[in-house]
Amino acid sequence: MMWKEKYKIGVDLIDQQHEELFRRVSEFTRIIRSEEDWDTRIDKVKETMAFMKDYVVDHFNEEEAYQAKINYPELEAHKKAHASFKEGIENYVKIFEEEGFNEDRIQEFGGKLMTWLIMHVAGMDQKIGEYVKSKGGQIQ
Repeated sequence: MMWKEKYKIGVDLIDQQHEELFRRVSEFTRIIRSEEDWDTRIDKVKETMAFMKDYVVDHFNEEEAYQAKINYPELEAHKKAHASFKEGIENYVKIFEEEGFNEDRIQEFGGKLMTWLIMHVAGMDQKIGEYVKSKGGQIQ
């Protein structure tokens, strides 16, 4: 899962954060699909979980603040989508804390991360870019 230029929305900060998210999720996917011993991969899995838990919250907060600043009309729907994703990550964190880092669950989590990221950035976030363009370009 590689970052593609077509995912850019035309807002530098958001585009940079999205690119970092894609890089991290791609690396996570590569690790969980590798042939290395599971114990060797588990540290990277834990690192990605910690990153996602923190970075996603920061990114969502910044993205929502930007949307509020430009009076984006779909802000509330966007907040709901973000809240749903954060809840999904928190549910997996809880599962991993209670059940341990089961390889099947990690594979499931990786698939959900990839799907959500592509659907959200290639779909919902593109509308932010369209709105910004309709207002004459990047609003800082």
